[in-house]
Amino acid sequence: MWTLADMPPQTGRYAIVTGTGGLGYETAVALAGAGASVLVAGRNAAKGAEALARIRAAHPAAEVAFEPLDLASLADIAAFALRMQAAGRPIDLLVNNAGVMMPPHRSLTSDGFELQFGTNHLGHFALTGRLLPLLRQGRGPRVVAVSSGAHNMGRIDFDNLQWERGYAPMAAYGASKLANLMFALELQRRSDAAGWGLTSLAAHPGYARTELIANGPGDDSWMSRIARPLIEPWASQSAADGAWPQLFAATSPGVVGGGYYGPSRLMEMKGPPAPARISQRARDPATARRLWDVSEQLTGVAYGG
Repeated sequence: MWTLADMPPQTGRYAIVTGTGGLGYETAVALAGAGASVLVAGRNAAKGAEALARIRAAHPAAEVAFEPLDLASLADIAAFALRMQAAGRPIDLLVNNAGVMMPPHRSLTSDGFELQFGTNHLGHFALTGRLLPLLRQGRGPRVVAVSSGAHNMGRIDFDNLQWERGYAPMAAYGASKLANLMFALELQRRSDAAGWGLTSLAAHPGYARTELIANGPGDDSWMSRIARPLIEPWASQSAADGAWPQLFAATSPGVVGGGYYGPSRLMEMKGPPAPARISQRARDPATARRLWDVSEQLTGVAYGG
């Protein structure tokens, strides 16, 4: 049974983690505690400062910094990547963690994409592509995509990617999380073919108690009023435990490129990390290639060879 105590030292490794709260914070604080130099990237500077203060309180010697990054803006992603390129520091680990879950009404990114697909998938697709040169300079570089058990109910509808018709919060969320997992698998295939040297992995947290429900469906939603009191007491785990699968993917010497990890108990809702179930849709390489091509067209970010 893997725990944080099994995480190997990360001294000398440079990690970028998207998201300042919940799983992002727990991932950053664990990596910093293991000796990594960690850059926390998020859209809210106040939350970023709070995260840094908490990390430094837990690990006074930690090398940790914050940079603003709005994954719902392609221009902001490009500006962030330019700052990283100007700094010139090779990236050893990129954890694509930040996400939006189930806004009750269809919302759009600044570029006109449906908010969940645009943030969860396209934002991280563009970010990874723009950081690829620095990742290729890293030591044993890894990219970790954070998916969800909701990917099992997701479907990539290329005729309605932005949900102009029939927006359904849960279905749109599942589609974005399916896209996250397909991206991770396709990134490994392309890295192997092009010699990029990446280890691309995916993870999901099970049912972790984070702020996603409050920030997405809202405290007056059916999930908050019904699902949370009925399910959380016996089927959920803390945000810290929910971060274990992505920390396992990020640091374990035993992972395999293209691997997917999640909680091992109670239908993958809680427990220590283990290989997770990948749906048949996520395994479809033809759809993954098409999604990649469409993502390059929509974001204007081409990975090259």
